[in-house]
Amino acid sequence: MDVLALEAKTVNGAEPEKKKAASRPRPKPPKKPKRIVYFEVEIVDVKTKEKLLLLDKVEPTATILDIKALFHKSYPKWYPARQSLRLDPKAKCLRDEEVLQTLPVGTTASFYFSDLGPQLTWGTVFLAECVGPLLIYLMFYFRLPFIYAPKYDFTSSKHWVVHSACICHSFHYIKRILETLFVHRISNGTMPLRNIFKNCGYYWCAAAWMAYYINHPLYTTPIYGQQQVNAGLYIFWLGSWIAFSVMTQCVPVALFTVVGFIQMTVWARGKHRGYLKEFKDYPTLRSSILPFIL
Repeated sequence: MDVLALEAKTVNGAEPEKKKAASRPRPKPPKKPKRIVYFEVEIVDVKTKEKLLLLDKVEPTATILDIKALFHKSYPKWYPARQSLRLDPKAKCLRDEEVLQTLPVGTTASFYFSDLGPQLTWGTVFLAECVGPLLIYLMFYFRLPFIYAPKYDFTSSKHWVVHSACICHSFHYIKRILETLFVHRISNGTMPLRNIFKNCGYYWCAAAWMAYYINHPLYTTPIYGQQQVNAGLYIFWLGSWIAFSVMTQCVPVALFTVVGFIQMTVWARGKHRGYLKEFKDYPTLRSSILPFIL
């Protein structure tokens, strides 16, 4: 009985284990790591053609922003937002998100550098553009000294439309300020410091021009009286500056509306063209600013 049990154990135990071990696949040898081809990046001054920096062993997955950061270490005064890098002196500036290995360059790449000057974030620009008109308009509304004749200092207009216009104007810019602070996601893009004087000059002067006439002691109300004012006030929530022009019947307001519409049309059409190039499924029939018209 012991011999039979031993034979059964041998048949049922040892032999299957050998077969099982023999049927196991052999482990695959580890893959050899791919060889990384590093780039050599040369940065040249676009004006003097002087070689400013030579970066060795730059990874192929490096972005333009990474290269700008490396350049910034050698030249601290030129932070990334202040740098402009191009493949050719007359070409467009390269975007920060572009990758080195996808550019039409060899393993030795030359970039032309130009200084964009001191930069400001767009958030700062938007706040400056909105806070100025808000405060300037209120200065005229409260008729601070040295604006109108001394006898009108700190006086109030007797026309309801003047007060309505101040409420609407203030609401518009307070809304834009709050949107800039808490709603809008502003990109990392910047604007040259010198441009803020042009932008703020336009918005601030336009606000002063409108406010001067609307809050003037000799301001005359619209031709169709309160009905015209109410109509403009009601449609203010859909088309703010058009409604403001109707409500106040003021030429500076109308001119500001027309100029603003032209500028926004230029921006909207540019973005529309960019979306068509960037997104393959972007609706081609979509209008840039006015549905079915423009």
